[in-house]
Amino acid sequence: MAKRNYLVEGGSGTGKSSVCRELRKRGYQAVDGDNELAYAGDPETGERVEVHNHYNHIWDVAKVREIAADTTEEIAFFCGGSRNFTKFLDVFDQVIVLDVDTETLRQRLVAREADDWGGNDEEKEFIVRLHATRDGVPPGTVIDTTARSLGEVVDAIFDAIR
Repeated sequence: MAKRNYLVEGGSGTGKSSVCRELRKRGYQAVDGDNELAYAGDPETGERVEVHNHYNHIWDVAKVREIAADTTEEIAFFCGGSRNFTKFLDVFDQVIVLDVDTETLRQRLVAREADDWGGNDEEKEFIVRLHATRDGVPPGTVIDTTARSLGEVVDAIFDAIR
């Protein structure tokens, strides 16, 4: 997909999907990992499982590697979260981790549709607990999205990868 590949990660509600849409609007190659690469599977083996939950939300490793190996574009972004990121982190030039304060996260979760991840009260509280521990988020360059507009967040990402 590109000569330089970047992973935009972070917990639920930090802005990964919004960043992906904004990058596409700006003309960049951006993969929406949660919708284009994700499936329910065992994070270690990749084997598909029946129940889809936070702990088995994984990306297709072969597909990530295939897309990242295509050097047609100069820059590409992979946006989203997966529990098997350790299986493909090596294809990325840098990991950008979006973060947000807890109050803003709660406000963002209120706006979720009932059929979206985080759309019910139980999932909302689970997301807030994960946020407190940073469980399942890879190390990387942290960008706080709390008091920034979407445009400012994307500009900060470009500042971070320069």
